[in-house]
Amino acid sequence: MQVLCSDLEGVWIPEVWKNVAAKTGIEKLKLTTRDIKDYDELMTYRLKVLDEEGLTLKDIQEVIATLKPLDGALEMIKWIQSRTRFILVSDTFEEFAEPLMRQLDYPTLLCHSLEVDDKSRITNYKLRQPDSKRETVKAFHHLKYDVVAFGDSYNDVTMLQEADKAFLYLPPQNVIDDFPQFPVANNYNEMRKLLIEMGI
Repeated sequence: MQVLCSDLEGVWIPEVWKNVAAKTGIEKLKLTTRDIKDYDELMTYRLKVLDEEGLTLKDIQEVIATLKPLDGALEMIKWIQSRTRFILVSDTFEEFAEPLMRQLDYPTLLCHSLEVDDKSRITNYKLRQPDSKRETVKAFHHLKYDVVAFGDSYNDVTMLQEADKAFLYLPPQNVIDDFPQFPVANNYNEMRKLLIEMGI
């Protein structure tokens, strides 16, 4: 019995914060977990920038509404779902995800949530649980599933390390250099090949 756990941003959809940075011109929001390894540090930084710039959840949602999944993403997800159980495990937020999940035909998504005041200002964030990606894999192991996992960034590594089989998908060179034990796929055809080799 297998389950496949994958990251979301940079794998199936564009990086939300990079697009917010591009659309608003706020360069400070370009940083992602590819740049800052500690997620709490990164989110604390982002909330500080949002507060300084007066950017609200509504502003961010307006950017997200313009985004589309990456080319071929829906077809690849459908192929995976025809072969195994598929779970997206992401450090995004429920308040960001819905428009893009709709375009991907609503795969199962485990993610975090935001605290927002009555003026649409993001005041804080709530992690589903600490190290949630690793904990998701551990929970599936407790349910007696073998887990295949993949992602693109530092915040995916504990999930990959905990999984039975794992690989990186389109990672930056610094992640490849730091974790050379993981195979790398650079497009959906290479992903499909690796998944077949891993028994999916």
